[in-house]
Amino acid sequence: MTATIETPLRSTAGSHARPDPPATPDRPARSTALAAQLRARLSPAAVVLADEPLARRTTLKVGGPADAYVEPATELDLVELLEFCRAAGVPLRVLGRGSNLLVRDGGIRGVVVSLAQPAFVRVTVTGERLRAGAGARLKEVANTARRHALAGLEFLEGIPGSVGGALRMNAGAHASWVFDVIEQIRYLTPDGEVIERPAGDIPAQYRSCSFFTTNLALAAVFRGRPDRAEAIGERMAAFNRRRWDTQPRQPSAGCIFKNPAALPAGRLIEELGLKGHRIGGAEVSSVHGNFLVNLGHARAADVLALIDLIRTRAQAERGILLETEVEIVGED
Repeated sequence: MTATIETPLRSTAGSHARPDPPATPDRPARSTALAAQLRARLSPAAVVLADEPLARRTTLKVGGPADAYVEPATELDLVELLEFCRAAGVPLRVLGRGSNLLVRDGGIRGVVVSLAQPAFVRVTVTGERLRAGAGARLKEVANTARRHALAGLEFLEGIPGSVGGALRMNAGAHASWVFDVIEQIRYLTPDGEVIERPAGDIPAQYRSCSFFTTNLALAAVFRGRPDRAEAIGERMAAFNRRRWDTQPRQPSAGCIFKNPAALPAGRLIEELGLKGHRIGGAEVSSVHGNFLVNLGHARAADVLALIDLIRTRAQAERGILLETEVEIVGED
């Protein structure tokens, strides 16, 4: 899961001279220069990598490199990073845990930032509330709730993403949605202000929350309810068994298409006879038609070709226009 920050944030940490723009003659030189400028700007604990292959960072295991990949160590690092990108005119994209994402083979120009450092992944419990950083895995939120005998968050266990990505996509499973169980959200505005507000004030739709295209999630407070830890664990185990019985085990990005009104996308793809169809190293899963899997050597172009094939067949044979649920980013 990712989000593009369309309006970079302004730092509240003081003024700096405008940075020199990154080198532009070729991508390796541009990436090296950009990474060097970022290392000079951020704290020593921040991770900065040049020309980083994003296939390493996505669940589908495809995609070209980012010019610079950054893991800020603190909120101050994050604000400094966004200020730099604004001043230098460098595009910035926030990467969650890399699920629900297809990165094209040309990669992503500019900066890709991941909130994977300890400051952004902590999960703490106070009474019936869990506070989780935007980089925390949803699986960890669910397991922490179980350990503290708090029910209602079991469905998160099977969603392979982070809190921030789940907020951006209003992720869901088993007829439950993230915004159903969130009470409070902490985020960074385009003006560089950190705000906490009730989740109910933020509009969210099916598989989408456009609020987080321009605002950056930092943390969220989940609401649980008391129950026996054993009962919670049994429900989580049942969800997990159902997931592995109905979803492929090969690398994937999750469901590729949103469900149209007429019928589930997976059933439509099966009725079109496309389960098991391959292009290059990508395949329409024989387990679930709405999953495209990497057989071990796929390129993003292979996956995109399968997407085009499925959409064309669905439109031509059934009059159904399929809309992608997976986010497609980067250059060809």
